Amino acid sequence: MFQPYELFVGLRYTRAKRRNHFISFISLVSILGIMLGVTALITVTSVMNGFEKEMRERIVGASSHATVTGLGEPLADWQSVATVANEHPEVLGAAPYVEGQVMLVHSGRSTGALIRGVLPDQESQVSDLSEKLEQTESLQVALQEGEYGLILGADLAVFLGAIAGDKIMVITPEASVTPMGFVPRVKRFTVTGIFRFGMYQFDRNLAIMHAGDSAKLFKMGEGFSGVRLKLEDTSRAPVVSRELTREFGYDKYVSDWTQQNANYFLAVKMEKTMMFIILSMIVAVAAFNIISTLVMLVQDKQADIAILRTQGASPGSVLSIFIVQGTLIGVLGTVAGLIGGISLASNIDVVVPFIEQFTGPVLNPEVYYIDEMPSDLRSSDVIKVGLMSFGLSLLATIYPAWRASRVDPASALSYE
Repeated sequence: MFQPYELFVGLRYTRAKRRNHFISFISLVSILGIMLGVTALITVTSVMNGFEKEMRERIVGASSHATVTGLGEPLADWQSVATVANEHPEVLGAAPYVEGQVMLVHSGRSTGALIRGVLPDQESQVSDLSEKLEQTESLQVALQEGEYGLILGADLAVFLGAIAGDKIMVITPEASVTPMGFVPRVKRFTVTGIFRFGMYQFDRNLAIMHAGDSAKLFKMGEGFSGVRLKLEDTSRAPVVSRELTREFGYDKYVSDWTQQNANYFLAVKMEKTMMFIILSMIVAVAAFNIISTLVMLVQDKQADIAILRTQGASPGSVLSIFIVQGTLIGVLGTVAGLIGGISLASNIDVVVPFIEQFTGPVLNPEVYYIDEMPSDLRSSDVIKVGLMSFGLSLLATIYPAWRASRVDPASALSYE
């Protein structure tokens, strides 16, 4: 006989006989439920990972890994700050910047925007701006000090209806005192290019100009708002920031991209955790259907269990027989779900465009900041979901298997 016989009998019980098709149907429903739950869990987790990764890459590509600013006053000597920062082994580059809020007006439309003044020959050390330009040859050509050129984000340019060569009115919130009273400072700039980072937050609200022109616009003289830093490893930005804080002392403030976007990434993390818990409920419900299947099977196999007991089978052997059947259901559902989840998460870039043909765009960039569905499938998540599903399935078999092991042979055979 096949050994161990508990495995042999347990596998035999998974095949339906003519009188217990309903039990097999519930088993099939349990397998399908576990499969769908695991598939959904892996897919959603991969999409959330991809969303977080894509947002992080776009944020650090458009802004900076770390920033050094003065305490309540502009930096007069940015070169010395950059020199100290570059001495750190994990700092790859440093460049100064000037920032301020303005109002942009063009063709009867107006909107608030963040102005960032940069030095064209230094900017490539800390950001990917040069690679994101449109309607211009290069950053050096688009931004020349004294020419008052302005590079607009793509969505900002669309809102204003502006293209390269158009004139934009830039109005600063600081007012000038004149005989006519307080008058806001207004300067006309020429659009010399468009940039597109692919992130709505920057493409809609950011405009770039030469640092010299922005310093004049905001009356900062020879000073800068701060120095932006590019790091070798963005995940170590908090550690590097703390180390640089000790280097600069208390007259400089060092922040990193995780602090500047802390609320956003905390929200994404919380959403990811809640989605995992909610979708795990699907797997749990499907797994605990195994209880119903095995309870009915135990009731149906009372006589068989009694015969096994009279032939010398121990309660532990009977327990193992039904655990084998419940575990098989869980394994089949989990494996099928893992295959489905990995396949779907790996081809999300094909599936979503197909769905969008019928439903329209899935992601609104004004809400989600990106316009495409990303996916980042991680082996650790696949293993975690697989173990959770298998564990729940195994847990669901314990009670019915225990009941089967407690069947009294005499009582079960008394009516046979």
